[in-house]
Amino acid sequence: MKYNKIVTAFCAAALGLMSLTSCEGGDLFSINAPDWLSSKADSIAAEKAKNQGDDVIEGMEEDVYTVGATDYSTGWWAQFSKYYQIPEGGKWIAQFNLNINPNATNTYKNFAMIICNDEDRGAANYKEYGAIRYDNQPSGNSEWGDYIDRSLVSSDLTFDTETDTGVDKLGGKVTLTIDRTNGGLFVTMTNGVVTKTYNQTSALANLNADASNGTIRAFLVPEGSYISFLGSTIEPIGGFTSKEDKQPLSMTLNGVPKKVLQGVTLEEAFANVTATVQFEEGVSSTVSAANLTFQTIPDMSSLGKKTLVAAYAKTFKGEAATKPVIASADFSIVDKLFTCVGASDNTSGFREEKTENFKVGPGETYINHFTNYTDGAANWNNFIITLCKADNTEYCFVRADNWGTGTSYWEGCQSCDWNWDVFKEALDGAKVTTYITNNGDGTADVKAVVEGSDGNTYTQNYKGLNNIDPSDFCFNLSTEKGHLEFDYVIGNEDNTSGFRAEAEAIVKVPAGATYVERFINHTDGSANWNNFIITLCKADNTEYCFVRADNWGTGISYWDGCQSCDWNWDSFRETMDGAVVTTYITNNGDGTANVKAVVEGADGNTYTQNYISLNNIDSNDFYYSLSMEKAHLVFE
Repeated sequence: MKYNKIVTAFCAAALGLMSLTSCEGGDLFSINAPDWLSSKADSIAAEKAKNQGDDVIEGMEEDVYTVGATDYSTGWWAQFSKYYQIPEGGKWIAQFNLNINPNATNTYKNFAMIICNDEDRGAANYKEYGAIRYDNQPSGNSEWGDYIDRSLVSSDLTFDTETDTGVDKLGGKVTLTIDRTNGGLFVTMTNGVVTKTYNQTSALANLNADASNGTIRAFLVPEGSYISFLGSTIEPIGGFTSKEDKQPLSMTLNGVPKKVLQGVTLEEAFANVTATVQFEEGVSSTVSAANLTFQTIPDMSSLGKKTLVAAYAKTFKGEAATKPVIASADFSIVDKLFTCVGASDNTSGFREEKTENFKVGPGETYINHFTNYTDGAANWNNFIITLCKADNTEYCFVRADNWGTGTSYWEGCQSCDWNWDVFKEALDGAKVTTYITNNGDGTADVKAVVEGSDGNTYTQNYKGLNNIDPSDFCFNLSTEKGHLEFDYVIGNEDNTSGFRAEAEAIVKVPAGATYVERFINHTDGSANWNNFIITLCKADNTEYCFVRADNWGTGISYWDGCQSCDWNWDSFRETMDGAVVTTYITNNGDGTANVKAVVEGADGNTYTQNYISLNNIDSNDFYYSLSMEKAHLVFE
C-alpha cells in the first residue's frame, strides 16, 4: 500500500485547474478573477508549500509499528526498530512520530539512530560505526562511535547539560534521512522545529566481512520515549507493515519477578509485568498488566515454585481477537525476601540502583556474594562493578559480558571462559562471588566466579586496571535490566545450627594480602560464643586455629594475648544480634596472620576486635572460612 498519495492527487488537480484559461483570454487566477477563486488558489498554493518536501516523498511506503513502551518506561538498548539496509550510493528516508514523555527531565530521553555493518546485533561479525542521537549536547554523549566525527554535527537546538529543559521540542513527526549518494554520509533529522545534521564527505570504511558488500544498516533505539513508525523508502528486513488490523500470533512476558513474598496478592505481585505481543505482518507491541489475564499454577497459597500463565485477547487495534495468545513464566513463593539491588522484575535502567561504596585499602581484596538475575534481553543485562573514588569520581566500570569503559579500563585487560551460547540463560539465577583487589601499585583487579544456572562454573577476570589512586579506591555493585539478590546465608535462619555445622567454602589468601568480607550477624543470644567463627587452615582443611566473636580461640596458631577487643560485655549478646560485621584476614607472609573484625553493633556503636600475629602459618598454604554456632550470617 502506498503512503500519502492523497496529497499528490490533490496538488495535481490544483495544478490542472491553474492551467485553464478564461473565455476572455485572461488567466483564470489573474487579478480579474473572482475573489473567492483567488482566495481558493492562495489556499491551495499555501497547502502545497506546507507539504512540499514533507509528506510527499517519492517511494515512501507504509511501515506502521511502534518501538518502545507507550508508558515511556523503555530503558536504553531495550527496544529496537527494524533493520533498514542502505547500499553504497543509496538513500533512505523514514518518517515516524516521536513521542516524548511530558515529564521527561533529561535531554537524552528521545531516540538514537545506530549505523552498523550488514549484520544482526549479537552476531559474531556485528560492528558499529556509531550512533547519532536527536538531541545535541556537545559536552555530553549525544553521538558516539569510532567512525562518527562529532565536529561534523550541527543542530538548531543545543543543550549545555543533560538536564536542560526543551527536550519536548524534539517530539512530533520526524523525517530521518541517510544519504550516501555523494559517496559520504549525510544524515538529517528534522521535525520542522529542530533540525540536526551530520555531514561527512569522506566515504565510510567497509566493516563487512565480505569486502564486496558495501551495505550498511540503520536502526532506531528509543529511551524514555516511544516511536510510532509511519513509513520508509527502503523495505526493512522482515518487510513493511501496513495499517490494517492484525491478529496476535504469540507473546512473551517481561518483568515477571523471580520471587514473590507469601501473602502478596496476584494483582500486587504482577502489577508491573508487561508482555511483548507479536502480531501478523511482523508487528510487535508491548502491553501492560491491565490488558492481560493472569492465573498461577498451582495457586499462590503455598511456598515453592509456581507457573504464571497470562493470556492476551486483543488485536493490534484493540478489538477482540479471533484467538487469544498465551505465555508463561516460572516464579517462586517465598517467606523471606533478601536485600536486592535493582527492581525484582528486572526493569531498572543502567546503574539506576547501586550499593553503597565499599572502600578497599592497598593490598586488600573485597569479596561479595549475590545471586544475579536478568531479563535475558541482552548479554549486558547483568551485574556491573564500578570502581571509583570516595567522592564517586569513576575510574571505570566493568560488566558481566566481558566489557568495560573508563580511564582505568584498557583493551586486553579482560578474560573469561563464558559459554556465550548459553550465557544469558546461565546468568539468570547464577550464584556470583566477586573479588575486587587494590594491588597498591596504582592498579586493581576484578574477578567474578559464577556458578551458572546451567550447573557449570565460570570465571571472569579484569587484570591490571590502571590509573588507580591506591589510597582512594572504592567500588559499588549495580545492574541493568536485572537485579542482584544478596541471599547468601550461612547457618539456619532460626539460629539452630550447631558449632561450625555450616561454613563458607575455604578462601585462599596469598602472602602479603588481606581479604575482606561483610555480613550481618544474627544470634540466638543464649551465649557469648553463639556468633561468627573464623577458621584458619591449609588447602586440605588442616587447621591452624579458629577464633570466635567473643574474643577467644584455639589451635596451634593461637596463643594467649594475641586477642584484643573493645566490646561492651554488658550488652554484647544484644549488640551482636543484627550487627554488621566486616572481617579482615591478613596473610603477613612471614609465617603469621592477623584477623580483624569491625562490628557496627545493633546498639549503634562501632567495636573492633583483633587477633594479632597468629603463628605457625605456612604463608604459601593459607586459607580461611567463616562459620558460626547457634547463629546465622547473611552476606548483605
